[in-house]
Amino acid sequence: DEGPADALVAEIKAAGGQAVANLASVATPEGAKSIVQTALDAFGQVDVLIHSAGNVRRGFLTELSYEDFESVLAVHLNGAFNIVREAMPVMTARAYGRIVLTGSINGLYGKANNATYAMCKAGFMGLSNTAAIEGASTGIKSNVIIPAAVTRMSEGIDTSKFPPMEPELVAPAVAWLSHEDCSISGEMLVAMGGRVARAFVAESEGVFRKNWTIEDVAADIDAIRAAETPLVFTPVPHGELDHLLFGFDMALRNG
Repeated sequence: DEGPADALVAEIKAAGGQAVANLASVATPEGAKSIVQTALDAFGQVDVLIHSAGNVRRGFLTELSYEDFESVLAVHLNGAFNIVREAMPVMTARAYGRIVLTGSINGLYGKANNATYAMCKAGFMGLSNTAAIEGASTGIKSNVIIPAAVTRMSEGIDTSKFPPMEPELVAPAVAWLSHEDCSISGEMLVAMGGRVARAFVAESEGVFRKNWTIEDVAADIDAIRAAETPLVFTPVPHGELDHLLFGFDMALRNG
């Protein structure tokens, strides 16, 4: 949509900044290459990447068309990979970069009538964590912003009873994640209506048995699910390894 892009460029320039628009789609590798190249041509480098391209095709799982599924997947998840894939080498060469992927509470908790959107947004967590891990040694930090604001994508939704939810209440969190002073990587920040919080994946301590049956799982399900002392394995520097070592230690202590 050429109108909003050009309007934003004009707004930035009017405020004394520099900006250039690129109307290519992140849904294709060629489009992502074009976007990154436009930034390089205009500014000579890519310091910050914010992936916020999106579309919505609503439908329940019993009726969602494959065409609508592919449309959302192409822009959101494929688009995120395409643009990160093109920006990472540029950032790596300069040993600096900030990546912010725009997630959603739908990706955290699911959403009826919006399965593809929820699925794609959930996928951002894995992509951002991987970029954070791979970029840790070269000054690249990657995080997910989980915003809620009234925007053009809110058309058709009754927002009359919402509290103030302007995008301006989200922008400061995004700006900090994009800043050179950002101190976190591989994390998720929620920003909605004046509230900023951290979202994260946690596990219960779990239950150990040398052997399991389906009856054992049924008998222990409350203890398995007990989350009074949740475990959080921070992705960076080695959350996957921490997860494995915790399980290994439990097996060794109880074996």
